[in-house]
Amino acid sequence: MSQGKLRWGVLGCAGIAKRAVIPGIQQSQTGEVTAIASRDEQKARETAAQLNIPKSYGSYEAILADDTIDAVYIPLPNHLHKEWTIRAAEAGKHVLCEKPIALNAEETEEMVAACAKAGVKLAEAFMYRHHPRYEMIKEIIRSGEIGTIRGIHGAFTFNNAKDANNVRYKQFMGGGSLYDVGVYPISAARFLLEQEPQAATVHAFFSPDHDHVDMMAAGLLEFPDSVALTFDCGMWAAGRNVLEVIGTDGRIEVPSAYVSRQNADDHFFVIAKGERREVAVPYVNQYALQADDLGRSVLEGKPQRFEPSDAVLNMKVIDACLKSAQERVRVVLS
Repeated sequence: MSQGKLRWGVLGCAGIAKRAVIPGIQQSQTGEVTAIASRDEQKARETAAQLNIPKSYGSYEAILADDTIDAVYIPLPNHLHKEWTIRAAEAGKHVLCEKPIALNAEETEEMVAACAKAGVKLAEAFMYRHHPRYEMIKEIIRSGEIGTIRGIHGAFTFNNAKDANNVRYKQFMGGGSLYDVGVYPISAARFLLEQEPQAATVHAFFSPDHDHVDMMAAGLLEFPDSVALTFDCGMWAAGRNVLEVIGTDGRIEVPSAYVSRQNADDHFFVIAKGERREVAVPYVNQYALQADDLGRSVLEGKPQRFEPSDAVLNMKVIDACLKSAQERVRVVLS
């Protein structure tokens, strides 16, 4: 470890890596980015120069062979997550893997087992839930201020449909809106309710212009105690990223639920007893907090906030949602 910091390597030059995750690790307290790899060596060199990363490699294998790297971040297309997580684990690297962690729960279980066998940490990159506002929301729910929870609604949509060559629109790469953005409201509901859904019903628009991936989906997850998550997600719709928690005596509105801009847009609202109050939140980099969670787990032995088993459970829900959308049936989760 360099000066007590986790030394990160990055597999690939994806937009999310360059725009958010690499700067987040660089701003973290526990980590530093020391290398980046691409199958295009020039792209790796240019990205390294742009982001002040000391080393660049022309292959993913080379970064795994570098003994000075402690952990890797994997922002590769979804169908490559399993292979490179397992290969990284076998090379002794801790892994932060972009969401969705895999294409299904079975793949996720293989990844978790490989990391456990190698004695390395595995984390799924759901940055939003590391933001302190989610614990603040949980505290308000626990306080009883909005009463008994009756339901949650979440939405995450954007319109990028004209980008025909985007990996999100390739079936074999794990494209589709449920994988890309539906995972957010689903994981958020599981986190806030601290329960697993019992059944899923999803209706989706599978676009023939986009390799028949789901470009829009709307769903209902049935949780215990007759509580439901209703959600929609899409890649060919006007942009939103919102969450609402509805109780018997009030509600919580999160206007920018998954995206943090480190300004007043991150605040949320509590509507109860006829009043609407704005709750200010810390202006923090949630990507840095995500890196620090894994960093402290490795460096200090602290428990991860979200164990790899959570990723398996979330993928079981995604599996059920996809099955429901494809077969037009209600799917019961075991």
